[in-house]
Amino acid sequence: MHDHELKARLAAALTSVVNPRVGKDVISAGMVTSIEVEDGGAVRIAFVLDSQDPASLVRETRKAAQEVEGVTSVKVDVRTPAPAAQPTPKVVPPPTPKAFPNLGRVVAISSGKGGVGKSTVAVNLAAAMASRGARVGLMDADIYGPNVPRMLGLLGEEPPISADRRILPLEAHGIKAISLGSMIPRDTATIWRGPIITKIIQQFLADVAWGQLDWFFVDLPPGTGDAQLSLVQNVQVAAGIIVTTPQEVAVGDALRGARMFEKVGVPLLGIVENMSGFVCAHCGERTDIFGRGGGRRLAEELGVPLLAEVPLQARVQELGESGTPVVLAEPDSPASRALMGMAEQVERRIAETAAAGPAVAG
Repeated sequence: MHDHELKARLAAALTSVVNPRVGKDVISAGMVTSIEVEDGGAVRIAFVLDSQDPASLVRETRKAAQEVEGVTSVKVDVRTPAPAAQPTPKVVPPPTPKAFPNLGRVVAISSGKGGVGKSTVAVNLAAAMASRGARVGLMDADIYGPNVPRMLGLLGEEPPISADRRILPLEAHGIKAISLGSMIPRDTATIWRGPIITKIIQQFLADVAWGQLDWFFVDLPPGTGDAQLSLVQNVQVAAGIIVTTPQEVAVGDALRGARMFEKVGVPLLGIVENMSGFVCAHCGERTDIFGRGGGRRLAEELGVPLLAEVPLQARVQELGESGTPVVLAEPDSPASRALMGMAEQVERRIAETAAAGPAVAG
């Protein structure tokens, strides 16, 4: 089959994907700006997604293209529309955070850099709260490394869409979860810019049928980018948690993450030091592979508690890969005891904050 024939078949297939906002298919609406076909049937689609469009259109477009005979793989490059020319620049105030009473207490988990076990902490915190009988939601807002589906055993599952086009969260271990990693296949090439990140977070907050929750945990990307700002502009966040490791370089990065929460008015609940030494399962001897005390020094500098020192444990990563949080699989292990203690502190400190005054900050 010639490339131009395959392009024609692809264009015809994509007319089945309709954007409900404009009442047109993605071809007629001009959302597909180019279709490229490489040797062997590899397809690349340039896709324009407005901030008001459902993010699920990217998934629907990719699936429609994959079903075309002769297509071996599909990559979708997502971009936002070029801004219209403005004769007079306008200063737009940031949106006022909304109250979502059904979400319960919103707690954001962040880190200064990647690779410190932030998602592991977020997933086990959610699992610990659920094991204590709480109604828990977990939003994976780490759009660059969405690891929550794998850690909850949900990899490969797609959240269903209800008749009224609401997204139904996936469930595992008593946790309701949503992640871009469940909606966009891992091999899909995507370019996530600020307006799209904002739209995804807005959709995950408002368009997902969460039901009534007690806790709503948000796994943020590392750093201080668009996702952090979009979250605090769109929902009232009760508190933030920073995850770091003992090394001084990691602590420096984490300090910037903590200052970010401070600048946007989110109370910092505390610091979690992950990979806090390795304890031998046989002799009990502790080895400080990554140094010692960085998390405690950071907590002291910021005037907040050190919520946990979570030791390295051989099976934490293995359990994460298999989809079972360590607090459920090995509740008596050193890492699990530290993580459960963290959950107890989070619950107690949030309750104390609520008793002292307003529980949330925008």
